[in-house]
Amino acid sequence: MSEPLVLSERDGDVVTLTFNEPARRNAMTEAMGRAFSARVAELSSDETLRAVVLTGAGRAFSAGGDFDMIQDKADRGRANPVLARREIRDEMRAFYGLFLSVRDLPCPSVAALNGAAIGAGLCVALACDVRIANREAKLGLNFTALGLHPGMGATWSLPRLVGPAHAAELLFASRVISGAEAAAIGLVNRALEPEKVLPAALELAAEFAAAAPLANRGLKRALARTATASLDDQLAFEASEQANDFESEDVQEGLAAARERRAPRFRGS
Repeated sequence: MSEPLVLSERDGDVVTLTFNEPARRNAMTEAMGRAFSARVAELSSDETLRAVVLTGAGRAFSAGGDFDMIQDKADRGRANPVLARREIRDEMRAFYGLFLSVRDLPCPSVAALNGAAIGAGLCVALACDVRIANREAKLGLNFTALGLHPGMGATWSLPRLVGPAHAAELLFASRVISGAEAAAIGLVNRALEPEKVLPAALELAAEFAAAAPLANRGLKRALARTATASLDDQLAFEASEQANDFESEDVQEGLAAARERRAPRFRGS
């Protein structure tokens, strides 16, 4: 029996998901996408989950879209532009959704970029809440170098993280940069020695898991909606979320812990 394309390992309230086709540098296929989406759906319904770490097996996080898949679509598009244009558009949109389902996780997510993250592979990392990278890893959105318009949310996520000028340079030139360069422009939160990446991601996930889970889940929803919300709308959302939290045992525990100068023990209720 072949190894699962996506591994799942739980430690307390934190789950680590691992892209698991190292021989192909975790190239993103539809099969891997379906496996990943299924894992995310399972986790999204788990109210005890407090954080997720996403990484890749072997030397790469993900080398991006599978070349055979891309070649097939290129051949079909060339052979029958009118018909294939509609079909391929719908196929690509569905393909994006499989991997970008990571955005549906109700708890914080951390991408541990253990190695190269290229094209759609980097886009999945951009869809996570936080990114920690191997300082030597190659990171880039190489779509235009392949003759392709960027996809997988690249033109939406990247400008929001690094600003329009950096995003334009990286996307137009298909520039590949190091993890250290990525940290300098805010593409990743920090860049570390290779062996420290996953431990640091797990440590950060544990910090997230120690915070109040109800509050963090509300915060996840709040951060997701800021792209389209006005300040007044966001203030109303925040007030509503705080009102909900005031009903919880977690607020009582948080206040008691602050008064007693100890670490809180949140139960998520």
